[in-house]
Amino acid sequence: MRGRRVRYHLLLGPHLPPRLTLQPWQLLYSTRRDGFSLRTLYRRGAEQGSPALLLIRDTEGQAFGAFSSSAIRCSSGFSGTGETFLFSFSPELKVFRWTGRNNFFVKGDVNLLMVGGGSGRFGLWLDGDLHHGGSHPCDTFDNEPLSAREEFCVQDLELWSLA
Repeated sequence: MRGRRVRYHLLLGPHLPPRLTLQPWQLLYSTRRDGFSLRTLYRRGAEQGSPALLLIRDTEGQAFGAFSSSAIRCSSGFSGTGETFLFSFSPELKVFRWTGRNNFFVKGDVNLLMVGGGSGRFGLWLDGDLHHGGSHPCDTFDNEPLSAREEFCVQDLELWSLA
């Protein structure tokens, strides 16, 4: 993902909340550097406690992810604000913003990370080993599936802090 990192930053920058557009991005977690572990992602994400960008590339080469207005961490309930959004590069950037229908922004437990929800489906989910995930239309963001397949295998994943 390194070669495309600058492109992603430039394309996503205008969609971030204005208070964050000029903030530096700091890489907190990378599957290439840190291995595949949701617990490690939570630990690294909680260290900064700041808004975060989750960038995923699946084994079919599709890039997509989520911006969270709060740190991505293990939690007992959903957290975040209406600034949270999902995005996909398919091949052009598509951003899916909060609809106002519910507040199911981000929830993490030891076996699952979920972004967006409603009607028993998640806009984006990742399993505990970060090898598998899925994306379905959800009420929170009225998104289309972010990947070419509703269930996908993760090739690379990065978590960035914006603060």
